[in-house]
Amino acid sequence: MRVILICKYDGSNYHGFQIQPNKITIQEVIEKSLRKLHNKSVRIHMSGRTDAGVHAYIQPIHFDTELILDNNSWVRAVNAYLPKDVVILGAITLNENFHVRYDSISKTYIYKLYIGKYVDPFNVRYVGHFPFKFDYERALECVPYFLGEHDFSSFCSKNNNIENKIRTITNFTINKENEYVTFEISGDGFLYNMVRIIVGTILDVASGKINKEYIETIFEKKDRKYAGKRVSPSGLYLKSVYYNNAEVNQLINNCLKL
Repeated sequence: MRVILICKYDGSNYHGFQIQPNKITIQEVIEKSLRKLHNKSVRIHMSGRTDAGVHAYIQPIHFDTELILDNNSWVRAVNAYLPKDVVILGAITLNENFHVRYDSISKTYIYKLYIGKYVDPFNVRYVGHFPFKFDYERALECVPYFLGEHDFSSFCSKNNNIENKIRTITNFTINKENEYVTFEISGDGFLYNMVRIIVGTILDVASGKINKEYIETIFEKKDRKYAGKRVSPSGLYLKSVYYNNAEVNQLINNCLKL
């Protein structure tokens, strides 16, 4: 039996989602919880990795099990052994052909940026910080350059070993409220550090360092060194993941309301 769980977490205290030697990760604490329930090791699969310090409103995971529990019982049982900064929001049981990573068709990330001089100490782990000139209109003018299908070789970390770097961005918005700016970007998939580098490049435009037209050149170069700096992980959130599966999508939508 394959169980799909929807988890939400504050990534501030973790070295990313995926298991790493001698470092605490989200995957580790969830698998510890499942091990207590099963009295043996249980390996989980995630819809995608998030880096150290990155957060998630929705992160679908799955695992195979012989235990029989109803959906609400899975939520209560796994949460009972999790730290307070990681929580299971919902559960569903599907056939073993469904895979939370390989069957995803769309993901949405948001990046929260504070552009004032000093970040509130109680908010510092949850926003990026850019205390320099920020022209909101110039930032908005960057959006069309990223929409559609592109080779994002310039907008991913050099240690990305994925050969096909073509991705399609279906929606991209930038909203400003007082000194907070929120970038929301949706697409069929994202490369390692892609969102953080896109935001960093837009900041170069918004601050007057480069012109918006230079974004076309960055795409053409297909070389990481031409794009902007990678912004802090603290402002990045995995917001949602969707599939060609109505049951899973309904579960995700319900969890987003919690």
